[in-house]
Amino acid sequence: MVFDINQIQEMLPHRYPFLLVDRITEVKEGEFVRGYLNVSITNAVFQGHFPGHPIYPGVLIIEGMAQTGAILPFTVEDKEKLKDKVVYFMSIDKAKFRKPVLPGDKLEYKVSTIKHRGKIWHLKGEAYVDDELVAEAELKAMIVDK
Repeated sequence: MVFDINQIQEMLPHRYPFLLVDRITEVKEGEFVRGYLNVSITNAVFQGHFPGHPIYPGVLIIEGMAQTGAILPFTVEDKEKLKDKVVYFMSIDKAKFRKPVLPGDKLEYKVSTIKHRGKIWHLKGEAYVDDELVAEAELKAMIVDK
């Protein structure tokens, strides 16, 4: 399964400037999802992080992982059933940042299910640039009514 930006916007409530995944490139239902964000110098965050030495913020990398992971419930549940639901981010554990992400990088996310029970999803997120691990974290999310 591949989802373009229009399909992603049907699943996620996020919009510019806070939609942090451009495309979903691979899905294994309920198990993992891969997607990416093209990091552009035109992103307003680089005006302040950091002038003269632009680095994409780690907190936005984690949020991009969470948004990518929020696609997983849509791979196992009826999309119509999830229409009035939203996936809320609950926690971050074991976050590590290994290398800076710079303008021009293609930030690739792989998010896999550690455990799924009812409305709660426990996920392992990894972020790569050129097949090199740049960040990772464990995330928890919950499906709730809008």
